[in-house]
Amino acid sequence: MQQSRSEVTERDGLYELEAGSDVLDSPRFNHDIAPTKVHERTWNKWHITALWVGMSICVPTYTLGGVLTAYFGLSVGEALLAILLANIVVLIPLTLNAFPGTKYGIPFPVLLRSSFGIIGSNVPCLIRAVVACGWFGIQTMFGGLAIHLFLGSIFEGWKALGGTGEVIGFMIFWVLNLWVVLRGAESIKWLETLSAPLLVLVGAGLLVWALPNVSMSELLAQPPKRPEGASVVGYFMAGLTAMVGFWATLSLNIPDFSRYAKSQKDQIVGQIIGLPLTMFLFAALGVVMTAASASLVGETVSDPVSLIGHIQSPGWVAVAMALIIVATLSTNTAANIVSPTNDFQNIAPKLINRTKAVLITGFVGLGLMGHELLKKLGWIVSDVSLESVYSNWLLGYSSLLGPIAGIMVADYFLIKKQRLDLAGLYRDDVYPAWNWMGFAAFVLPVLLTLMSLGSPAFSWFYDYGWFTGSALGGLIYFGLCSANSSRTAVVAKPSL
Repeated sequence: MQQSRSEVTERDGLYELEAGSDVLDSPRFNHDIAPTKVHERTWNKWHITALWVGMSICVPTYTLGGVLTAYFGLSVGEALLAILLANIVVLIPLTLNAFPGTKYGIPFPVLLRSSFGIIGSNVPCLIRAVVACGWFGIQTMFGGLAIHLFLGSIFEGWKALGGTGEVIGFMIFWVLNLWVVLRGAESIKWLETLSAPLLVLVGAGLLVWALPNVSMSELLAQPPKRPEGASVVGYFMAGLTAMVGFWATLSLNIPDFSRYAKSQKDQIVGQIIGLPLTMFLFAALGVVMTAASASLVGETVSDPVSLIGHIQSPGWVAVAMALIIVATLSTNTAANIVSPTNDFQNIAPKLINRTKAVLITGFVGLGLMGHELLKKLGWIVSDVSLESVYSNWLLGYSSLLGPIAGIMVADYFLIKKQRLDLAGLYRDDVYPAWNWMGFAAFVLPVLLTLMSLGSPAFSWFYDYGWFTGSALGGLIYFGLCSANSSRTAVVAKPSL
């Protein structure tokens, strides 16, 4: 017989929910976004490390150094330092926001119900989901190109397909990504665990290939592309903010993964080992490879897929492309499909299960890349490049999500004191439907950031957008909640 009221039990600091009819029958619950059981939390620090190695070694990471030197006016040394510092900085919200996921086994959208309301949580969830779908489309484009070059190295006639072959590769890779995620969290865990050492070997192999063709001293001595005599501080901080924005989205939805961690120690140590050094080294490899590409293949090539495609040996191209396909698959499934899958389910858990949510994610990502796919088919002509899309729009858009990170940290650690009503997060009678304080704390910093674009005196507010947004969002939320709590206490106090 099914129990009517849910029960929450605690084991070694980890909480799990024994759902009763009050939760099971709630429109806010389905089994895919339900809290993980303690026995389902099987990821140790090495699984978390492998997750970050798998997500970090990807084509966009490889091109980050080039983005910072070309678009942000930094020297090579300044660009690499910005990447390293940014990933150390982003570890702070990553580890803090991972805490409730590990303790309560809940995914990102369910955690947001505490700070934005049971229904209101859908707004920041969908904002986050759009970013993920955009990155999913971009990574699928790179994966599709790798499949196209892989098939071209095996079948001579495939090369003649040109852009059509790339579109076919895109669709093959698109299906492969959705298949992995549909198989569940364990398949993602083992994909990341198995791919991590392979990806490290790929990086080492590329480095061995490139080093004889580049002078590191000359590379580091190249002057930055900014006005002569201009202060480095403003350019560096703008680049640093953009690099923080690269993983700013993951700092929000890290509970989607930390809900599977064995302990808080495992999620903390795994993230510290896996993220900053991997990002720095692979971005540095991208700088070296791009500099060496002129000697290696006769022209400057800024992405590894195209660079390897220039190799004259079909056998080596086939092996390298197979490994790049694995690398891009491990990044895309974890970083760009898991989050929107949970986010879309949060809208209507009884109507949208994981399978439907994965398909929604896939088709939104496909739609966002429609322009690029039509270009490759030759059906439209456009000067908009894929690089400008993710360096300008996605990185900038991601930096505007800083307030959400600050609100989440303030809500869980300062307002809720690390105590959540686990069953209440899946019902309508504990937390409000809409938490206006969360929305005020989110909207105000975003508006100030956008307004600062038109004011030279306040341009620093936009340049440091993620830092100013997250700090201001957290402070406003804490202030509003504290004031509201005091007012409620005064109103509730009986008169003498």
